Amino acid sequence: MGREGVEWDREKDREKRFKHGVSFEIAQYAFDDPNRVIVRDRGHSEAEVRFYCIGRVGPGIVTVRFTIRAGVVRIFGAGLWRKGRKIYEEKNRIHG
Repeated sequence: MGREGVEWDREKDREKRFKHGVSFEIAQYAFDDPNRVIVRDRGHSEAEVRFYCIGRVGPGIVTVRFTIRAGVVRIFGAGLWRKGRKIYEEKNRIHG
């Protein structure tokens, strides 16, 4: 579905795109931002380690929820969330 090493569930993509307005196809490019921020997601799963990747995609800052399974990035959420943007701006010292 995604580029090599990135995958997601198509139905989950449709559901989340409708809810948050960002497709996983677009969200995967947050990983390409050299200034991206990776943060451990401690609140959503005890069964597996999950993360947020916060990176610039076009004009926006996208927050991607993901895990790594068998060496593959598995995306299961994405959006243009204010909290992610704030973290990105603080880590990259962007003001304005």
